Order: sequence, then structure tokens, then C-alpha cells
Amino acid sequence: MLFEFEGKRPSVGSDSYVSETAIVLGDVFIGDRCYIGHGAILRGDYGRILIEDDVVIEEGVIVHAPPGEVCYIKRGTIVGHGAIVHASLLEEEVLVGMGAVLSLRSEVGRGSLIGEGTVVRQRERLGAGGVFIGSPPRRIRDVREEERQYFSWVRELYQSLAKRYIRNPIRPLELEECLRKNDQG
Repeated sequence: MLFEFEGKRPSVGSDSYVSETAIVLGDVFIGDRCYIGHGAILRGDYGRILIEDDVVIEEGVIVHAPPGEVCYIKRGTIVGHGAIVHASLLEEEVLVGMGAVLSLRSEVGRGSLIGEGTVVRQRERLGAGGVFIGSPPRRIRDVREEERQYFSWVRELYQSLAKRYIRNPIRPLELEECLRKNDQG
């Protein structure tokens, strides 16, 4: 759901999907062809969240900016399930693995992969094109071409899903509608 806060309201671009179960609050800009998944929380109450085109925010992600600052997520970035993003900047085409934590004012360079469960510390800057894992994160190698192709495939998959959700909105059901009858096993 989209919420206005202190006169600031989210702005959502064309062909973008924001789940009815997501919370997008306050000063949040979402570009075109983005996917904001179920249970995601984007809090633009203290600071501003700026999300460029073709970004995927998967289910359960939390995005927040410190007071008076901007959390800037650039074009083509994918943020995996359950990640926490308090970063200042995610450059273009970054992939943040599931459950990763990007702490206050951290930055991630273009085309990098942040491994699942990795913790990026406050004010830490990770370079472009690398695979980073651990806590603290260490660069283990460069991102491979097949991984870049996979990132593109994931983005396209979620853009396709966004179109499906836009065409066929989810509908809440009452428990009674879902109870199986004894004869149906």
C-alpha cells in the first residue's frame, strides 16, 4: 500500500507494480518497469528513497534512508528477498543477495554481486564488478558473464510478473472461501 506522510507521497512510474501488501511510505520515487514485492517496506519518512527504472525489490526487503539523506538505487538493480538496505548508493545493475544487510551510508559499485547474508558495514564502499561475500565482505572475484546474463533473466522474469499482477490484481479471500470440504480431502 502507498501512504502519504507529512505531505510527502510516493511517486510510481509506468508499468511498475507495487504489491498491495508492501508498505511504501512518504518520500519515495519509483521509476518505470519496477517490481516492489509482497511485504517489502520502503520508508521515506526520515530521508528520501530514489529508485530508478527496471529495479526489482523482492519480497520482505526493507529500504530506508537516514534523516535528511537519500537512499539511491540505480537502474537495473535487484534486491533479494529479506535484504535490508540502508545504503546511500547502489549503482546500476547490482545484485543484492537474499538476507544481505547494507548498513548506513554504504555504497556498492556498478554490476557487483553482494552474496546472500553478507553484511556491508556503515560507510563501506564496495567497488564495481565484484562478487562480495562475508562479514566484513571481501571481494572473491569478478562477476562472470553468465552471472550478468542471469541478472538480466531475473529482471525480465520480475518485469513479466509485474505485468501479470497489473493485469490480474490479487484479491483477498475470506477463510471460508479456502476451507476444504470433508469430501475434497
